[in-house]
Amino acid sequence: MGGAVSAGEDNDELIDNLKEAQYIRTELVEQAFRAVDRADYYLEEFKDNAYKDLAWKHGNIHLSAPCIYSEVMEALDLQPGLSFLNLGSGTGYLSSMVGLILGPFGVNHGVELHSDVIEYARQKLDFFIKTSDSFDKFEFCEPSFVTGNCLEISPDCTQYDRVYCGAGVQKEHEDYMKNLLKVGGILVMPLEEKPCHSESGKARLVQLPLLVVRSLQDLARIAIRGTIKKVIHQETASRSGKGLKTTPRFKRRRVRRRRMETIVFLDKEVFASRISNPSDDNPCEDWEEEQQEEEDRVPKPDPPVNFLREKVLSLPLPDPLKYYLLYYREK
Repeated sequence: MGGAVSAGEDNDELIDNLKEAQYIRTELVEQAFRAVDRADYYLEEFKDNAYKDLAWKHGNIHLSAPCIYSEVMEALDLQPGLSFLNLGSGTGYLSSMVGLILGPFGVNHGVELHSDVIEYARQKLDFFIKTSDSFDKFEFCEPSFVTGNCLEISPDCTQYDRVYCGAGVQKEHEDYMKNLLKVGGILVMPLEEKPCHSESGKARLVQLPLLVVRSLQDLARIAIRGTIKKVIHQETASRSGKGLKTTPRFKRRRVRRRRMETIVFLDKEVFASRISNPSDDNPCEDWEEEQQEEEDRVPKPDPPVNFLREKVLSLPLPDPLKYYLLYYREK
């Protein structure tokens, strides 16, 4: 399912296409989509298809089409501090984007049927936290995943502000899903599809993650990082008169050649031939020259700077404290 928008060359171009088609309509959702590179959730050998508006499945691993995820994100009306339950959480791609909006004081839980997919999601989450520069632009509500059937959740579980069910749900289970919501909450799910079953085939109550209060140490890290971001913003504003700017994105214009065809009818037979023009004598060289001229005309953007990371590393603090403030990230 998908294919509603054109394929992109990278994650930003995919998001541009989703915006142009009105699948992404709000700034919060756009920021979250740009911060999490969809290709990072693909297996290496399938990454060429990451920026197409198509679903992807390999074994138990599954990603819905980008247009589906963007519609879901918009429909959920996410806000900082809300609680979110993702039923059929899969690779964790959606849960990670949701976590960027919920912030450090939200709740972000996922239930997934297949244990191997849970392990895959945890690996991808760890990779995002440790390597993505986008991580430092947000305060993150880290997802917690548990294995189980989304139709067998313990009846004494907590209720959530927002619930999304990516697995198929029959109409008879609609009230069951609604019972997972707090009053005034929002539920997004597909109806009247084949219901899922547990791997063992036996009913087993799913215990959702506990609501854990953040430690004083963790709250201090959140407060310090927030203060440093404010200082960076003030310093940048005093130098330029404006706040932090997003690094402009420059795209290479695609050069397309016009080809003319002629069709000749002769004795009830059809012959097709291409009409050449003088510039087609050396098409490869001409195309390379045009491409080089285009690249020379387009200014190359400066590489993005992780201001928070640079500021933390410049502080007169012991190295272990610096690394703690940076979540022990590798980049």
